[in-house]
Amino acid sequence: MKNLLIALSFFFISLYGYSQAPSVEKSIFNVQLGVPGIFASNEARLSNSIALRSEIGLEGGIFSSYYNDFGFLMTPVITLEPRWYYNLKKRNTKQKRIDHNSGNYVSLNTSYRPDWFVISNEDNLSVLSSISVIPTWGIRRNIGKNFNYETGIGLGVIHYLPDSNDYYYGNDTEAAINLHLRIGYTFK
Repeated sequence: MKNLLIALSFFFISLYGYSQAPSVEKSIFNVQLGVPGIFASNEARLSNSIALRSEIGLEGGIFSSYYNDFGFLMTPVITLEPRWYYNLKKRNTKQKRIDHNSGNYVSLNTSYRPDWFVISNEDNLSVLSSISVIPTWGIRRNIGKNFNYETGIGLGVIHYLPDSNDYYYGNDTEAAINLHLRIGYTFK
């Protein structure tokens, strides 16, 4: 009788384990260093395969100016990005890692870049505030227990928000590319 109870216990435990659908993590906090920039983010589960990523960071760039051959700048960026991790079930079936939301994703990267401050090698530099919406495809993988890397590519639009003090004579809306490569640390 004791052996039967043990066997049934293992059966129900294994049945329960296999009946659980692979899912994104409930909430994960990341710090990532990217090309170019540094970012802190949180991914919160909305469903088994959809997470909402909220992120704040400093986005970098290079430019050419009249005084210098090349300049470097970093500006703040705030991002909200719903992500659909579409291959978690397949990765789980193949015994590949899905912890810390390790999988392929499709997202709608929506970013706001305010003109709060600019870190640059040139003085008195400012940027135009902007909002971008870029559908993006990407992958996220784990390195060891807490480290990860992420890469993505997307094409969308950016809309500039010049105020009355800005001297901007270009188009208000232009095409935008999201091309990123990041390495980071996940706190758990």
